[in-house]
Amino acid sequence: MHMVVRVVVAILAAIGFLLFAVPVPANILNVGNVSGMAVCAVVFAYMLFFKTANCWIAQLWQHRAWKCVLIILAILVVVAIVLAIVITVCMLSASANQSDGSVTVVVLGCKVNGETPSLTLRDRLDAATAYLNAHPEVNCVVSGGQGEDEAISEAECMKRYLLAKGIAEDRIYMEDRSTSTRENLLFSQQVIAQNGLEPAIAIVTNEYHQYRSAQIAKALNMTAYAVPAKTPIWLFPTYYVREMLAILYEWIF
Repeated sequence: MHMVVRVVVAILAAIGFLLFAVPVPANILNVGNVSGMAVCAVVFAYMLFFKTANCWIAQLWQHRAWKCVLIILAILVVVAIVLAIVITVCMLSASANQSDGSVTVVVLGCKVNGETPSLTLRDRLDAATAYLNAHPEVNCVVSGGQGEDEAISEAECMKRYLLAKGIAEDRIYMEDRSTSTRENLLFSQQVIAQNGLEPAIAIVTNEYHQYRSAQIAKALNMTAYAVPAKTPIWLFPTYYVREMLAILYEWIF
C-alpha cells in the first residue's frame, strides 16, 4: 500500500476514533461508540505498523490453522462492510418514506433527565412540533414509560414539552407504559384504537431509528410513515453504529 494512502487512512481512522469518543465526556458510552473506537483503533494501528503487521500475517499464513482463521476474519470483514451498506440504504429509504396524508403522529420516547427531556428527545419533540404545526388536523400519541432514574414518565415529559410549544392538549394522547420500541408501537396502537384515531401513523424518531421502527410497525400490521428527527453530528456516529447492531440483532432473532 502506498505511503500516502496509508497516511490518509490513518488520519481518517484517528478522526473516526475522536468522533466516537466525543460523547464519552457527556456520559454517553454504549456498544455504538465502543465498537466504533475499537475498529478505528485497529485500523490506525495497522496503518502505523503496516510492514510489521504484514510480516506477522505472512508468518501466520504458513500455518494451516492460522490460515483458516485469517480467511474467516477476511470473510467477516467483507460481510460486515456489505451489511453496513445494506443497512444504511434501508435507513435512508425508511427516513424518506414520509406522508402528508391522514395519520396519527406517534412520538417515540427517549431518556428523560429528571423531568427534562434529553437532547435526543428534544430533537424528536421539535420535529413533532414542526409536523403538528404544519398539519393542524393531525393528533399525536406521545409514547414512553418511566425509567428508574426518571422523575416522570417520558410520555408526561413529552406532553408538557408539546403544550409549552403551543400544541393543543386535546390533540395529545399519552401512552406511558412502554419500555422498548416494540412496546411504544404496540401500546400506541391500542391507544389509537381506543380513541378512534387515524390508524395510519407517522413515527417521530431519529433518522437512524426509522427503519427498525417501521419494521416493527409492519409486524404489528400498522401502516407507518416517517417524521425523521435530525441527530447532532457529534452523536450521530455513535447512535448510527448502535442502531446498525440493533437492526442486525432484529434480523437474526
